[in-house]
Amino acid sequence: MWALRAAVRPGLRPSRVGRGLPAPRAAAPSCLLRAFAHAGRRGPGNLEGLWDGGRGLRADGGRSRAEDDEEEPEDANENTEEELLQGEPLLPAGTQRVCLVHPDVKWGPGKPQMTRAEWQVAEATALVHTLDGWSVVQTMVVSTKSPDRKLIFGKGNFQYLTEKIRGSPDITCVFLNVERMAAPTKKELEAAWGVEVFDRFTVVLHIFRCNARTKEARLQVALAEIPLHRSNLKRDVAHLHQGAGSRYIMGSGESFMQVQQRLLREKEAKIRKALDRLRKKRHLLRQQRTRREFPVVSVVGYTNCGKTTLIKALTGDAAIRPRDQLFATLDVTAHAGALPSRMTVLYVDTIGFLSQLPHGLIESFSATLEDVAHSDLIVHVRDVSHPEVELQKCSVLSTLHSLQLPARLLDSMVEVHNKVDLVPGYSPTEPSAVPVSALLGHGLRELKAELDAAVLKATGRQILTLRVRLAGAQLSWLYKEATVQEVDVIPEDGAADVTVIISDSAYGKFRKLFPG
Repeated sequence: MWALRAAVRPGLRPSRVGRGLPAPRAAAPSCLLRAFAHAGRRGPGNLEGLWDGGRGLRADGGRSRAEDDEEEPEDANENTEEELLQGEPLLPAGTQRVCLVHPDVKWGPGKPQMTRAEWQVAEATALVHTLDGWSVVQTMVVSTKSPDRKLIFGKGNFQYLTEKIRGSPDITCVFLNVERMAAPTKKELEAAWGVEVFDRFTVVLHIFRCNARTKEARLQVALAEIPLHRSNLKRDVAHLHQGAGSRYIMGSGESFMQVQQRLLREKEAKIRKALDRLRKKRHLLRQQRTRREFPVVSVVGYTNCGKTTLIKALTGDAAIRPRDQLFATLDVTAHAGALPSRMTVLYVDTIGFLSQLPHGLIESFSATLEDVAHSDLIVHVRDVSHPEVELQKCSVLSTLHSLQLPARLLDSMVEVHNKVDLVPGYSPTEPSAVPVSALLGHGLRELKAELDAAVLKATGRQILTLRVRLAGAQLSWLYKEATVQEVDVIPEDGAADVTVIISDSAYGKFRKLFPG
């Protein structure tokens, strides 16, 4: 498991305050000026890590002169990129003993339609345990009729929670399992409970930050953090205004809030500009794949369902290192593998999905998820050993539909039931599903055969037997531009019958180059 080693933010309130005392005041926001002081500089230039882990699949840097003229030298942008990626820790460092509080909406418009409290609590617990040194010491599922109210719970339940949390000295912080808390809500809860309170957005975002490896993924996380910075800014500036002194920065004509908001907008614009450059490079990469006619198979699924393990099993790539934790994959990677027909395909590993994944995170990673829309086939991996496998499926399909993918991709999707070794006697209820154990290698032969047929159908490739002259360049051309399955040499004719898998465009080129 990766280790969480985050430095404590200067001025951050300690994770535990004295019982019966008001929560400490927030740190003075002077650190915000330093945090965003570099936002007004030139934006980042050439970035790397577009397909980290892919084999020969990185963009070759080929750009038009006009694009080169717009970009600054790489050396000049390298430091600026790192400045954009710098940020203060979202969660406190060190060992934390967490009280998990789950608001159970019993009725009303806020009630979740596709999840149950037990599953949501289990998932929230898994999120906490993903953090190094964090553990859940108490879990409380508390009913609420109006989760959108300032204090989330009714008066009676809120008082009950306050007494339980303040009466448990082993609790160092609270994870409130809601998507996002408003700044006033966070302030009131922390004042009442005497410990720091975190929401789902902050916890997931921190896990994303820890797991991001390439600059692209780190930039996407930095973009998702902007709304959190804005929320914290309002809270810190409100605290600043409680003291004496002018609200305006001397000689600037701007208030402190206006300056910080402007710097945040500039930082957001520069991050988006950097991501846009990566989007263009990703487009170039797709063009290269199109020219080489590699079929692309996007592997999607709920987080920790075994996508990376399955890709490793299908490709035999020893460099792939699956990890048994949530959101282990944030950086999109591509890995080449051969199907039974000897056709080479690219398996694209994608970010795992999650129920109630904060919308801001989905928006930030939209550039990454574009690769799913441009693939030839989607493989949906499901963990059939999970007690809420059907709810996970609904969550994944809902996210895929929200991406407005082409109907052909959704209709041709191959469903893989993984981890069957954990379910004795398992038999899929869906007739088209392929049961496998990616870890033990069970069912991989059947899956590869299914993928072979699906890729042929999706890409319009056909299997042909062509008569070629051995003395010419026909055979070497077919080896380069198509998938040669069999060569039957006819010595007396100086020719061979070659069985190939070939696309319509490649076959047209063959006929044009070698007529007759």
